[in-house]
Amino acid sequence: MTGSPAFTTGTTGLLDLDPYRFPAVLIDDRPEETSMARGVMELGDYLLPAPTPESRLPLPFEPADHRRLELHATLTAAGIAPVPGDLDAIEALCTLDDTTHVALRRWINRAM
Repeated sequence: MTGSPAFTTGTTGLLDLDPYRFPAVLIDDRPEETSMARGVMELGDYLLPAPTPESRLPLPFEPADHRRLELHATLTAAGIAPVPGDLDAIEALCTLDDTTHVALRRWINRAM
């Protein structure tokens, strides 16, 4: 074989290369542009309407659920991640009255 092989620099030659061995040849790595990515709505696009309060399910929010959310927020703010075994203890603590629960959260906040 005489002479040097001719390497093509066009995109046709780059597409023939194996992308696993030559990852830099991937030219089209940009995300696909859609009309909403540019902020322009097309003919068939429409915005969903805001939900009405009447369409919400009337689920009661129990005081124990509220205390559980507050306790999880307090533990998260203190940097304490409950492990799965702690969830039973959290359930038991949430059945206590509000005064005890406020004291518990205050103790956790002061321990930080």
